[in-house]
Amino acid sequence: MLRLIVTRLLDAIPTLVMVLILVFVSLRILPGDPAQVALGEQATPDQLNLFREQMGLNAPLWQQFFSFGWNMLSLNFGKSLINGTPVIDLLAQNLPYTIELTLVATLIGLCIGVPMGVFAAVNRNKAPDTGARLYSLIGYAVPDFYLGALLLIVFSLNLGWFPINGGGDGFVDGIYHVLLPAITLAALKSAFLGRLTRTALLEVLGKDYVRTARAKGADENRVIYRHGLRNALLPLTTGLGLSILSTLSGSVPVELVFNRPGIGSLLINSIAQRDYPVIQAGVVMFAFFVVIINLAIDLAYVLVDPRIRVK
Repeated sequence: MLRLIVTRLLDAIPTLVMVLILVFVSLRILPGDPAQVALGEQATPDQLNLFREQMGLNAPLWQQFFSFGWNMLSLNFGKSLINGTPVIDLLAQNLPYTIELTLVATLIGLCIGVPMGVFAAVNRNKAPDTGARLYSLIGYAVPDFYLGALLLIVFSLNLGWFPINGGGDGFVDGIYHVLLPAITLAALKSAFLGRLTRTALLEVLGKDYVRTARAKGADENRVIYRHGLRNALLPLTTGLGLSILSTLSGSVPVELVFNRPGIGSLLINSIAQRDYPVIQAGVVMFAFFVVIINLAIDLAYVLVDPRIRVK
């Protein structure tokens, strides 16, 4: 297990280096002057040059890149160009909201998608199966920001059941504020998990050992859950990992729609203001989560199926 962790972390190094390069280069070729945005239109050329000098924006690009890379490795994300707040503080303030949204949305999506997929597979080509496939089709087609806007209008503005914006204060209030954004993401992710569960379970239920278990008179629930669903866990584990990653990235537009704090909202505002340190740290943070989630999926493979051996 330790060998697997070390191997996967070493494999992730080129990916993280490529992310650093892409983030650095893309920010430098975008139009806009961060010094002008930070100081305003009335700033004099001397003030602009002094600001660029203090923030290291006048240094050669290669020097800026190596300084940026070293700071990322040492977790020294610098300070915001706009308000001078340490970037690590901004991440600490916003990251819990994004993690909360991702976890709650994934849990709701899992609780809806997997039972729906099992029910559809058991009732193949019947009304429940047709309904589940229709739900999955709609889930694939509807953008999350559009569904979020609809839910916000209906349940917050018209019915007043949920708050319009904010992240809440305290555990209970936080759950109350996160429910509607989480339902928005979960409705779409459950469509993916439901379809994946149906497909994986139908494939397993067609195997010889399942037919043998039925021929021996095994209880149908035992056949479905012990022989069927248990052996369909590998593709479900992959699907769950992909669902978490897509939920994490999908939190960006949802946080904007619900005016909710989080890394997504922080990144969008920083991009508009050309706040290089915040953008760089935010994107690197997302890349780090991708590496960690992929590592968790690899570990889950070994736990789910003992036949898999680390090579």
